[in-house]
Amino acid sequence: MSRALALIDGNSFYCSCERVFDPKLAGVPVIVLSNNDGCAIARTAEAKALGIKMGDPFFKIREMCRSQGVRVFSSNYTLYGDMSARTNAVYRDFSPRVEIYSIDESFLDLSDVRADRRVELARDLRATVRAWTGIPTCVGIGPTKTLAKLANHIAKTVPNLDGVCDLTDPVAYDHWLCRISVAEVWGIGRASLAKLEALGVDTVADLRDLDPRPVRKAMTVVGERIIHELRGLACLPLELMPAQRKGCAVTRSFSRRITDRAELEQAVSAHATRLGEKLRRGGLATNHVSVFYHTSEHDRGDSMRSVSTTVTLPEATSDSLALIKAALLGVAKTWREPGERPWRYAKAGVITTDLMRLEESPRALIGQMDRERSGPLMAAIDACNARWGAGSVVPARAGVLEKRSWSTKFEMRTPRYTTQVRELPIAVA
Repeated sequence: MSRALALIDGNSFYCSCERVFDPKLAGVPVIVLSNNDGCAIARTAEAKALGIKMGDPFFKIREMCRSQGVRVFSSNYTLYGDMSARTNAVYRDFSPRVEIYSIDESFLDLSDVRADRRVELARDLRATVRAWTGIPTCVGIGPTKTLAKLANHIAKTVPNLDGVCDLTDPVAYDHWLCRISVAEVWGIGRASLAKLEALGVDTVADLRDLDPRPVRKAMTVVGERIIHELRGLACLPLELMPAQRKGCAVTRSFSRRITDRAELEQAVSAHATRLGEKLRRGGLATNHVSVFYHTSEHDRGDSMRSVSTTVTLPEATSDSLALIKAALLGVAKTWREPGERPWRYAKAGVITTDLMRLEESPRALIGQMDRERSGPLMAAIDACNARWGAGSVVPARAGVLEKRSWSTKFEMRTPRYTTQVRELPIAVA
């Protein structure tokens, strides 16, 4: 059978997750905000119709949201991540080969499904996901990832397709490629679009029919690969196993400006703790930690300062205590006592690259770490947090979760319905 990939994604996924647990939101304009309730990162169709754009700062649209009845929510990433896992569990009932592309998008291999059954299967998949999770979806089918992505866009924007578009069908392929703007092709950004327009390219069909050689010269190998994908020649394989992390970062904007070194050290320690958790989850380790913190360019009139430094450890580790020690050393190396006007720091983070498997990392001759003690201790902390909730057990330097005055604010966050027992809704007779 011919190769067929389906791209399924949740419509306005974050907003749809909020609607699952509050039926009163159906048909109401809804937006979800970024960290610290900064700007709009998810919008329902009703909110888009009001002119709310992706990335609009909330302080600029606050009054409009109030007057137009827009429901506004803080990000609830715990809920969204769990709902994503639930939708992917449904996908695996329809195909054993699933690539999780992002929190709301997944590729499914439908090559074993007969060509005349694919649309029917896709509609059944949409209905099942909606019935079992409450999330509305759209499905695009194509012989390559690029065409599946394009088909998904068509399925979203053409109502009479009922949320499914199949570009493995030659009739649909010929019909749509000459009607869709080249700007909708996966991988075509602003710079590439300008170059293609200079070549006289308007539609997807125009791009498909170009000679790949001049496109490669103008847009590198990425442009040539897009043309081959649009012609049905697969250049992007289905990645069933997630690639090993090459780097890891934990960065957060503060809910208020920080001027005190002790608070900054607590924040950096909390980030290093989270970094250790991420590394242990993947069985990875690092032998260096980069620490940064800086003021905000939006604080006009204040002195600007941005610093970063890298601390090298004697050997690779995922031990949160060792990572905290390294991070605090980074702060000590870069901290400067303020003068008359203290620096007002807006963000800090810890970053590491060149990760390696812990069991494969070399041991240090001098300053060797006690892995026999570290491993069980970190495993016990992770087990406690898995059972009782994130942040239940943390190193003292990281501060108690509920008392971190600098922590990211989520003033309009809904309960974490699916993962926190104490936040379950209570039905009153």
